[in-house]
Amino acid sequence: MRGETGPDRDEPELSDRERLGIRLEILVVLVVTFGLSGLNAALSLLDSALSPGGVGGRTVALNPTRAAQSTIDLLFQLLSALRLGGWAALGLYLLWRSGLGPRMIGLARMHWRSDVVPGLVLAAVIGLPGLGLYLTAHALGFSVTIVPSSLGDHWWRLPALILSACANAAAEEIVVVAYLITQLGRLGWSENRSLLASALLRGSYHLYQGLGGGLGNLVMGLIFGRFWQRTNRLWPLVLAHATIDAVAYIGYTLLRGHVSWLP
Repeated sequence: MRGETGPDRDEPELSDRERLGIRLEILVVLVVTFGLSGLNAALSLLDSALSPGGVGGRTVALNPTRAAQSTIDLLFQLLSALRLGGWAALGLYLLWRSGLGPRMIGLARMHWRSDVVPGLVLAAVIGLPGLGLYLTAHALGFSVTIVPSSLGDHWWRLPALILSACANAAAEEIVVVAYLITQLGRLGWSENRSLLASALLRGSYHLYQGLGGGLGNLVMGLIFGRFWQRTNRLWPLVLAHATIDAVAYIGYTLLRGHVSWLP
């Protein structure tokens, strides 16, 4: 029988000690990963709002240059991707410890019809309106100016951006969707309540982009989370997220200075 907020399995009644352990585990995971990122993003938004130019006067680089020397900069980019990969691995490990291997959360062998096609559809459904929301919010002064990449013109720039997109996608979808919704479900949270918690978390750590970025990612979280709850397929979410980020990073790199509508 399919669980209300996770993969198919019968969940035994948990003892008070087990419930406490899950709560502490979730707290630790959030402090180490996206929960702390959410607090940092909220403070960043507050700082932007209180600055002389307001939120619209701030610029945020998503993939900034970290060093003047090319090789050292590349190593910084790889370390950033490795950190996100570590977060994804942590989520997978903790789910595996609780009896849910990758196959049970929808990370089995990838299939074209059930994974790739839905992933591309989700990327279009989320990505195109998201771009419109950002441009509108930026024009109204509710969003910071987002620079998807400020990396120098190095041979490794595009591979590094694609790796960053994939690492972001894996970390967010595994931890924020599969891990968090599953563990909250084990604590007895309803399907809708678990979904809302996941979406609010996703929106929180994007608040550095402004209220528009936070709201847009909250909606993305609701759609992605519900899709996983209904299909138990995580690959489409990872593929969609990686596609959205990669298009944004590479598109900005190629179009910057050539189109008037790009901030």
